[in-house]
Amino acid sequence: MSEIILVNVTGKDRTGLVARVTGVLAEHGVHILDVGQAVIHDYISLGLLVEIPAADPASLVLKDLLFVGHELGVEVRFRPTPLAEYEQWVSEQGRPRHIITLLGRKLSAAQISRAAAACAAHQLNIDVITRLSGRPSLVSPARTPKACVQITASGRLNDEALLRAQLLQLAAETGVDVSFQADDIYRRNRRLVVFDMDSTLIQAEVIDELAKEAGVGDEVAAITAAAMQGELDFRQSLIRRVALLRGLPESTLAAVAARLRLTDGAELVASTLKRLGYKTGIISGGFDYFGVRLQRQLGFDYLYANQLEIVGGVLTGNVLGEIVDGPRKAALLRQIAAAEGLRLEQTIAVGDGANDLPMLSAAGLGVAFHAKPVVRRQASGTISDLGLDGLLYLIGIRERELDPAQVG
Repeated sequence: MSEIILVNVTGKDRTGLVARVTGVLAEHGVHILDVGQAVIHDYISLGLLVEIPAADPASLVLKDLLFVGHELGVEVRFRPTPLAEYEQWVSEQGRPRHIITLLGRKLSAAQISRAAAACAAHQLNIDVITRLSGRPSLVSPARTPKACVQITASGRLNDEALLRAQLLQLAAETGVDVSFQADDIYRRNRRLVVFDMDSTLIQAEVIDELAKEAGVGDEVAAITAAAMQGELDFRQSLIRRVALLRGLPESTLAAVAARLRLTDGAELVASTLKRLGYKTGIISGGFDYFGVRLQRQLGFDYLYANQLEIVGGVLTGNVLGEIVDGPRKAALLRQIAAAEGLRLEQTIAVGDGANDLPMLSAAGLGVAFHAKPVVRRQASGTISDLGLDGLLYLIGIRERELDPAQVG
């Protein structure tokens, strides 16, 4: 009868190590049932679950493995695996998998420990931990260091809302951003990313900037803040704020546009997504005058925003057409996805205000970017300290896969 053996190889990594170990197994006609490997700072941990044919004595195979291990300077350990135990593993291989991403300037043992403890409390087993960010130098630290690890955990989750709440508490108490999402076929095949504009792609609320030019800055800013916190209906708040801009010269729009600044990481995100074949769009409660310029600058495929009415070279204080509010944002996301032949699970939405919540909730991954507390509590993922390029980690892109010329 064949034997099932778990083989663990640990020690200093070297080129050709895996070839030598598996070469020994090949000589004895061994079948590989499972295999996994990790290398951390040139130290390898290689695991192989093997089936040794009955015709070949297991002791001879293990002896040859020990000889090769000694020759390579690594430790080789064995553990017999009962058939019933192996079949139990086989029966569990279809368990749901989940991705938890921890993102910050630095990551501490305490942060990873609390995330792992939350998984354990919900009977989730951590299968893989992957570093997505680059290795930080302790001698010449970067000006804006980034640290990101991706945890893959498996198991059936009975109370997802409770786990999300615990991860949100972890984020609030330790200063790390946390994203939680299902590891399914849609996560690996997302093709559309849409962004809010004001305070997401650009570092300002445009209507507040226009209000300063009209001499009503404080009044409009107070309304904007309340609307973004979800304390006021966005549609009505927009009508009130735009009305206060009545009589503002059209030329003011160009002056405001000239001083707007992109959010850190916006260009890297836009170019990377375009290079990878994603469709991108702006769905904004701001104004299309500014959105058109941003669309051209970043190469986005879609733009939906509100239109200011201008008559005789001045703003009338009215908005033309259907207002892009929270429900409209979600509807536009669905419209774009349908036009691209995509399921909503294949979409990502990024925003900061309460009016973005319907869009974030509808998307496969909703990301709260430097967002208000009400938004962070309900989003799938958060980015609170890093630039917009933190989104690339939440997608699962490694830093080494980015264009070095654009990484800051």
